[in-house]
Amino acid sequence: MGIDDTDSNRGMCTTYVSAVLLDELKSYGYPIIGYPRLIRLNPFARYKTRGNGAVSFKVLVKSEKEYGEVKNIILDRVEELSHLQEENTNPGVVFFKVEVDESSVEVDKSNDGFDESSTDDLKLKLPPELEAYAVETIENIVTIKDAEELADKIGVEIYKFKKGRGIIGALAAIGAPLDDRTFEFLAYRIPDKYGTKRRLNYQSIRKMDEKTYPSTFDNLDRNEDYIAIEPHTPCPILYGIRGETPDAVVEAHNLVEACEPVERTAVFMTNQHTDQHLVPIDSISQMEKCKCYIVSGTVADTPHVIEGGHVILSLEDDSGSIECAAYEPTKGFRDVFRQLRKGDKIKVYGGIGEKGTLNVEKFELLELAKDYEEVNPLCECGKRMKSAGKDQGFKCVKCGWKLKDGSKVLVEIERGVEEGFYEVPPMARRHLSKPLIRVSN
Repeated sequence: MGIDDTDSNRGMCTTYVSAVLLDELKSYGYPIIGYPRLIRLNPFARYKTRGNGAVSFKVLVKSEKEYGEVKNIILDRVEELSHLQEENTNPGVVFFKVEVDESSVEVDKSNDGFDESSTDDLKLKLPPELEAYAVETIENIVTIKDAEELADKIGVEIYKFKKGRGIIGALAAIGAPLDDRTFEFLAYRIPDKYGTKRRLNYQSIRKMDEKTYPSTFDNLDRNEDYIAIEPHTPCPILYGIRGETPDAVVEAHNLVEACEPVERTAVFMTNQHTDQHLVPIDSISQMEKCKCYIVSGTVADTPHVIEGGHVILSLEDDSGSIECAAYEPTKGFRDVFRQLRKGDKIKVYGGIGEKGTLNVEKFELLELAKDYEEVNPLCECGKRMKSAGKDQGFKCVKCGWKLKDGSKVLVEIERGVEEGFYEVPPMARRHLSKPLIRVSN
């Protein structure tokens, strides 16, 4: 089953709704198969909360009667917990039945909200159209009608609350391929704490990062002294730890000291930090708004700073050009971006918003252009000469030699930046953007 769009900018979280359901279903004796999945969708979708994440999980039922019971539990809890009073909260729930050999199914028999026994997802025989749809939802803009037509074609039951926009992501969360995957450990607050300042021992998080990095990553931003595992919204999450394996995120969780009660926890298998949203393309002319790309080109002008501290440059190839931005929240990343020069060849990773500007998540500097400045000529003694006055040529202050007919010369400037990859800091990283530590490993 899949769920999406239960939250709002005022609170709630679809992962929390799922965590509650996982614990409730297990308390009734319904086995959970594998890890729940947290699937991040197109970050430039028009109707979304910040993370644009949908959730799915698998429940083993042995009869139509059990299926009906599970379905009722899920729908009741989604209706109860969703922020239905908010205009832009339009939950969707989908159910897809697949017959399996029970003896081949590894179930979660723990009471901890996650499966400790295996990192492998159950390989169900899903329709190829469902996987293709999920990829489209991560890379592109998909409509409610698209979701309804696919659900009808492949036999998925859909349930819409209000406009039911959540069925788009709920369906994608079931079908998304996870050839590359990460895991996230989520600890949730008790409801009385929602909207209040989170209380965590930050020093324990720093020590956790030292011990578990790079098996876990994006725990904090040391340059900005920013704790990245702590949300800054009124949602139920106390903290979230991202890593390469379930064992890594559980180990990290055990090192974090929370100074307030933890209501429950869950581990999600996810496409976070995999670059699954990025589509490699051959030319800038192929780009469209609200999509994400990997594209190479040449810097067409010297970067400039606009109001708000954003750094802008133009990238071009034979097919056209596009404005690229390193926005203010990327902090020190803008300093490197600002050092690019006309003629530099770069490969850019990022997405295009409604205004048509490419929001850069990281870039690879492929080739440095030579940069020059005009300076006074050198004297025969090796000293840089000074101007002798207007139309008087140059004079050496060391040996006194004069050069009446000389002119300034071009000297290559040391660029101060090297070829290679550069990325935004953890505090500005999108959920889907792959950090360089994962690229290198």
